[in-house]
Amino acid sequence: MGALELHTHLKTTVTTVARTWLVERRDGTVFGFTDHDQDLSFDGYSFRADTGLSAAVLSQSTGLSVDNTEALGALSDDSLSEKDILNGKFDGAGVQAWLVNWQDVSERKLVFRGSIGEIRRADGAFSAELRGLSDYLNQPKGRRYQKPCAALLGDGDCGVDLSDPAYRVETSLIAAEGGARLTVAALESYAQNWFVRGTVEILSGDAAGAIATIQYDGSSDGQRVLTLWEPIRGSLAVGDTIRLTTGCDKRFATCQEKFANVSRFRGFPDLPSESWLAAYPNGNEPREGGSRR
Repeated sequence: MGALELHTHLKTTVTTVARTWLVERRDGTVFGFTDHDQDLSFDGYSFRADTGLSAAVLSQSTGLSVDNTEALGALSDDSLSEKDILNGKFDGAGVQAWLVNWQDVSERKLVFRGSIGEIRRADGAFSAELRGLSDYLNQPKGRRYQKPCAALLGDGDCGVDLSDPAYRVETSLIAAEGGARLTVAALESYAQNWFVRGTVEILSGDAAGAIATIQYDGSSDGQRVLTLWEPIRGSLAVGDTIRLTTGCDKRFATCQEKFANVSRFRGFPDLPSESWLAAYPNGNEPREGGSRR
């Protein structure tokens, strides 16, 4: 009903419309924004006017082509902080956008629903790509013939329970250098390199919620030293609680020896290599009908 009334309003000679956006992160945190000069509220949500957020032209089409647009805005500590963006908290966040009559917010129309894609930052501002729902239909599906496992560690295809203490542990920081080199207790129950390709999640302190991938996992002076592929954004302090989760290199041997999960291995370890496919008969090699591997 509100969309019909808005359509009637748009036919008048003077209109009072604004745009509003609702952003819901995967952790459940919700943000509301509007390009109007005053805050707006409806459906139990508040849309702030002091964020400097605006949107480019919304491109919509029929069929399966992707609807997309961009949201532009200034980075603000109390709404969209650079630290949260760098730590990936807005990656894949859900987005809804309305065209609304700010004099009567019951007159409104949902004009976009999708998610946040690529985010670019420069000069204290950001530009976020907004991808429509049809983007999910354009993503490749199905399995590929490849030697490495195609599953993600812990997902439905893999089936490994990452909450098992054998694969996950919580500990406290002893030291942190530049956000990319973390030192914790020895963790003698876990072999060296056990957490390589795994993740570290910050559970407390200024950088709480940040997640990074582990590049190196070793020991030094009786302590465990972890090097990250990308530094944690935010201040790390001694005593901050972190969670370490093991990783997987997707090899058949790792699936068998580390996880005892070969029945759910989603790769083809015996797939011939390209050199085998290009091989030709050689008179100097025995031809007894055995394996060429």
